[in-house]
Amino acid sequence: MMPLPERTKVILSHAFAVIHPCVYGGLSTESEGSLSLALECAIAMLSPDANAKSIVAQFMAELPEIKRLVATDVDAAYEGDPAATSPMEVVMAYPGLYAVTVHRLAHCLYRMKVPILPRMMSEEAHSRTGIDIHPGATIGERFFIDHGTGVVIGETAIIGRNVKIYQGVTLGALSFAKDPETGALIKGVKRHPKVEDNVVIYAGATILGGETVIGHDSVIGGNVWLKDSIPPNSCVYNRSPAPEIKTR
Repeated sequence: MMPLPERTKVILSHAFAVIHPCVYGGLSTESEGSLSLALECAIAMLSPDANAKSIVAQFMAELPEIKRLVATDVDAAYEGDPAATSPMEVVMAYPGLYAVTVHRLAHCLYRMKVPILPRMMSEEAHSRTGIDIHPGATIGERFFIDHGTGVVIGETAIIGRNVKIYQGVTLGALSFAKDPETGALIKGVKRHPKVEDNVVIYAGATILGGETVIGHDSVIGGNVWLKDSIPPNSCVYNRSPAPEIKTR
């Protein structure tokens, strides 16, 4: 029996052949059929009591919307990076686009309550790109991660449309609440920030907390540490330290 990590890679390879046929393979009934079969086998193994065939049918019905969202991500990367020479280059060579594409697929399965597989998909993207996006995160269209290494986006984060973030950005949680009687972590609560539309977050910024909202059309500067909400059209940055320059 094929181990789950290998199954996950097979599922992603078939999914990418459907979403980006010009790069990863010809779009055909065979590509979609291979994806359906690989998914059905994995879901049946992970959740024997579920109707795997019905879940896969629902997933395949949502693929056109996933493709549309990914196309907007490609456009955002090409339009937002002067180094990009073509949309094809973005699809073939941009780790941010790869990670976001995997997230779009994993998020769909996460919403269907498929166990384990969405996390395995996100971890495959994480190991390949250094970008860690929990499949539960909700992300709007035209999302661009530039460079990407070290980006962390938590499970309950909500990101609006046309958001751009750079390497090393964290959308994380504050300290976790615990059950006073058992000491166990309380789960199922919003722990990560909301980022509204048209926001840019520069490298190394850390934004924490489930009640933290970054208002639309704002800019968060590099290395900012933020756990409070900010209004729309804000610019948040650290004071630049004065460098000491000596002649040798």
